[in-house]
Amino acid sequence: MTVEFLPAPGTPVELIDTPAMIVDLDAAEANIRDMQQVVASGGSSMRPHTKTTKSPYWALKQIEAGAIGVCCAKVGEAEVLVEGGVNDILITSEIVSVSKINRLAALARHASIKVVVDNAENAREISEAAVSAQSEIGVLVDVNIRINRCGVEPGEPTTTLAKIVDKLPALHFAGLNGYEGHVFGFGDERIPETLEALEKLQHAVSEVNAAGLPIETVSAGGTSTHDITCKVPEVSEVQAGSYIFMDGQYVDQKLSFRPALTIMTQVISRPVPDRAILDVGLKSIANDYGPPRVMGLDGAEFTKLSEEHGTLSLTGSAQKLKHGDVVHLLPSHAGTTINIHDHYFCVRNGILEDVIEVAGRGKFR
Repeated sequence: MTVEFLPAPGTPVELIDTPAMIVDLDAAEANIRDMQQVVASGGSSMRPHTKTTKSPYWALKQIEAGAIGVCCAKVGEAEVLVEGGVNDILITSEIVSVSKINRLAALARHASIKVVVDNAENAREISEAAVSAQSEIGVLVDVNIRINRCGVEPGEPTTTLAKIVDKLPALHFAGLNGYEGHVFGFGDERIPETLEALEKLQHAVSEVNAAGLPIETVSAGGTSTHDITCKVPEVSEVQAGSYIFMDGQYVDQKLSFRPALTIMTQVISRPVPDRAILDVGLKSIANDYGPPRVMGLDGAEFTKLSEEHGTLSLTGSAQKLKHGDVVHLLPSHAGTTINIHDHYFCVRNGILEDVIEVAGRGKFR
């Protein structure tokens, strides 16, 4: 039997075994408050996406700060959230297989569950399952507004599907979902591309309204577009998720949120003055968006990530790094990094305050 020894609250952060996923609680809580304030001031509600955090702990913190509910990507994630006390969830990926649809319908007996659809037959299958389970499921028609992934086209295809959903038993047509995706750029540079996508969603809203169907919810937005999307009158809720921790791909955009999550790793070898080897590898930090960044150590550059090791190139004062020292790395992509860890080690002022399970880890079904 494998036993994992977790550190007790009060442990200095540098004494936590590595590699460890460290959260700066002050930074994460400030990010939650700041996003809530920005979105509310723009006239929208927050429905943060938990595909990043994969944890009821963080979802409940966001709801406590004012979010109306949360999003997730999978039925398995939704099940974990409901078990953890979250009772208003939008699943933003299409749910297709019979077993998943049955789980979705069963879950809707215990919480307010909404799901997106972009196919009439899929909507009928969800309806049949909900009837059988004696539950009701909210449905948002998924509209393709920019990234050419899922979603029907705005206009007639959206309106036709909305009419079908509205007539199906045990389904409640709730509105439209449109994700504009990650829009790169600084400040106002993001506005034209974001608004071009959202104009398609606005057109879809107008057409559905003209068909006589009431729309309660228009869900859109992400971390990179939150401050633009929240001001669009038709948008009722914003789905941003990565803002809570930030990562390498977002930090470059100089958004008004602080990096709050790092992977703490330890120097296990100093073979030559200009190289350090760390105990972090592909099994503990993701590199799908590029290598991690070294935090707070001038002259250190991350150069190689292998299965069990990471390599730093050292110049100047960074060459003082010693065998056994800890180094903090900012992942290029927080979501995929979080999914390979079991616990968050939540720290305030350098001291461990709590250890939180990543309860949704691996829940990709």
